[in-house]
Amino acid sequence: MIRYIGKRLLFALPALWVIVTLVFLLVHIVPGDPVEQMLGEGARAEDLQQLRHALGLDVPIGTQYAHYLAGILRGDLGESFRFQQPVTKVVIDHYPATLELAIVALIVCILIGIPAGVLAAERRATATDHAVGVFTLLGLSIPNFALGPVLILIFSVILGWLPVSGRGGPAHLILPAVTLGAGLAAILTRMVRTSVMEELSSDYVRTARAKGLSSSAVLFRHAFRNALIPILTILGLQFGTLLAGTIVTETIFSWPGIGRLAVQAIGARDYPLLQGCVLLIAVSYVIVNLLTDMVYAAVDPRVRLE
Repeated sequence: MIRYIGKRLLFALPALWVIVTLVFLLVHIVPGDPVEQMLGEGARAEDLQQLRHALGLDVPIGTQYAHYLAGILRGDLGESFRFQQPVTKVVIDHYPATLELAIVALIVCILIGIPAGVLAAERRATATDHAVGVFTLLGLSIPNFALGPVLILIFSVILGWLPVSGRGGPAHLILPAVTLGAGLAAILTRMVRTSVMEELSSDYVRTARAKGLSSSAVLFRHAFRNALIPILTILGLQFGTLLAGTIVTETIFSWPGIGRLAVQAIGARDYPLLQGCVLLIAVSYVIVNLLTDMVYAAVDPRVRLE
């Protein structure tokens, strides 16, 4: 198990290096001069030169890259122009909100997707299966930027049950979490249905039924347990997607997380802050995938023995 985890960590290092390099190049691949875009076309040459020196853009790109890597190792991502604070502090202050929203949205996804998928697999080709199919089609068809305003209109404006936006008590989490989790729940439902149906048609399941085991025992103790690997795969990917895909939802609900912070950084042309947001989201995705691999090994010994 230790060797398996060590190998996964080694595989993650090149991915992290590529991410850091792409984030560094973010300022350089954007069309135009980022300094002029920050200060505007009417800025004085002295101000342009001063900001370019503050950003370290007046030295060769190789030197800039070395300074950027050294700064990351020290935990220094530069200074935010909008907040006048270190980027590291700003992104860390906003990260718990994104993490909270992503975890609750994943719980919503699991609570909807797994029971619906198991039910559809157990009652294949029945009215229940067809109803679940319609639900997944709707979930896949409605994007977040359309579902969010509809939920606000119904549950906040018309019914007045839930707050419109902001971060406060548990009630503030419901609408953004459902908005984020609904589409992913549709994907998870289809994956669970396919995986469980495949296991239900296996020889060992027929043997278990022939021994007189109850339907629930066959379904949950045998079929569902062996279908967990692909389900864990999609859950790990979905959690990474939630961390990276909160930009639209956080903007709609004014949720003070990394996604909304990235939008604010783009609007203010705060490139150091934008680099910090992108870097944190990308690194989080890699870490989530690494943790998913570890869960594989804990659930199925065959994975680590390979």
